[in-house]
Amino acid sequence: LAPEAQDTFVLTRGTDRCIVAYPLNEWRRYEERFVQLNQYDEKQRFFLRMILSWCEEVELDPQQRIAIPRRLLEFAGIEGKVTIVGMMDHLELWNPDEFVRYLESFGDSYEQVASAVMK
Repeated sequence: LAPEAQDTFVLTRGTDRCIVAYPLNEWRRYEERFVQLNQYDEKQRFFLRMILSWCEEVELDPQQRIAIPRRLLEFAGIEGKVTIVGMMDHLELWNPDEFVRYLESFGDSYEQVASAVMK
């Protein structure tokens, strides 16, 4: 975690029934993009309302842990165990079974998807 994150994460609802956790400094970069959105456009306004209404700022405790708010845990269906996926500038927190279902939902193999994406 970069010092600029100030031991703080911003948690919010992800797009595939997961929780996303952004270090504070990375979240600030997204906020800069959010202010550029057109609040008079219905879809952009809806997106802003959804992502921002689910936001929770949490700090690392002395053992480097975070407390995840109950409403986010319930949204993601997380009870007990969690799968953490590093996504470059943020983390995704998944119910382990839900993550497996997500991966299996693609008919193509990883190799086929990688080939198509990385052309």
